[in-house]
Amino acid sequence: NLSSSSVEENIQPNSTVAKISTIDPDTNDTHTYYLIGDSGDGKDNQKFYISGNDLKIKNSPDYESQSSYNITIQTRDSSELMFYKAFTFSVNNVNEAPTSIALSSTSFNENISSNTTVATLSSTDEDTSDTHSYSFVSGSGDTDNDAFAIVGSSLKIKSSPNYETKSSYSIRLKTTDAGGENFEKALSLSVNNRSEIPTGITLSKNSFNENISSNTTIATLLTTDPDQPDTHTYSFVSGSGDTDN
Repeated sequence: NLSSSSVEENIQPNSTVAKISTIDPDTNDTHTYYLIGDSGDGKDNQKFYISGNDLKIKNSPDYESQSSYNITIQTRDSSELMFYKAFTFSVNNVNEAPTSIALSSTSFNENISSNTTVATLSSTDEDTSDTHSYSFVSGSGDTDNDAFAIVGSSLKIKSSPNYETKSSYSIRLKTTDAGGENFEKALSLSVNNRSEIPTGITLSKNSFNENISSNTTIATLLTTDPDQPDTHTYSFVSGSGDTDN
């Protein structure tokens, strides 16, 4: 018999997972134990060893990698009479903490609308079928938490971003799984600079003297443009006010 037929995942290597005992009509007899066979019912024997009447596991078990083991144990009494039996040893799944948070994108264009989704949040978790919720937390890297909102797994920017005003953001997020385990991480997002339309043309002077020579420069053209330091070319166009082009 085994004192237990299951073990918690993530226990330390070389942990005792069960005590072995023998049913014997000779109640005062002594017994030694062996793992026998290396295939079929004993295919996982090599992952265990026996010390006295302790069954020990060599490496820390991981439910996500292997949820059960098949072993065969032989008992021998002091007269070398023997009996063997196959056991299925199961691993109990333990809720494990998430290990990372990721963004589907770490950049977004300037001038997008307020409340636009800029990224989808996801978690790395040993428990692959686990669910996660997300929140902002205080700590290193939380400078711009207030500039965003989280709706489900969507990260939304509250106000339309402007590269010329702010080209990057830093936020600190927490992911919490269904069992309450959590992980925090600071993340950076950058704003993509987009070419914007000039918003004005001005002249350095709006008057000049009569009788100046032909081809004299009478003013310098200047452009108002959110993209600084952009370059500009100038030309005459037809339309209202083009009388003297």
